[in-house]
Amino acid sequence: MPYLFSYGTLQKEEVQIETFGRILQGEKDILKGYKLKMLEITDPEVLRKSNQKYHPILEFSGNADDEVEGVLFGVTNEEILQADEYEVDDYKRIETVFKSGKVGFIYVGK
Repeated sequence: MPYLFSYGTLQKEEVQIETFGRILQGEKDILKGYKLKMLEITDPEVLRKSNQKYHPILEFSGNADDEVEGVLFGVTNEEILQADEYEVDDYKRIETVFKSGKVGFIYVGK
């Protein structure tokens, strides 16, 4: 089962239900070497689902002292594609290793 790391709106239960049709199960984890910036969202559907004009976006810093806390959710391959639909074009999905040693997907700025 793939893992999907959320550091923002995908942690909201209402966004999970709208995007995946269920509430996701996950555990806290940490992503090292990244910082968060804020991105203005203009996609009307994402604005409606998240009810938030600015979403956090990961930016690679390469500094091991930089950490982003979030939740690593177990998802299906189909749900990964649903998450791709939810995330706007400013994001791209990549695979990485977390502090726990688990491997999963993150969305970073393009």
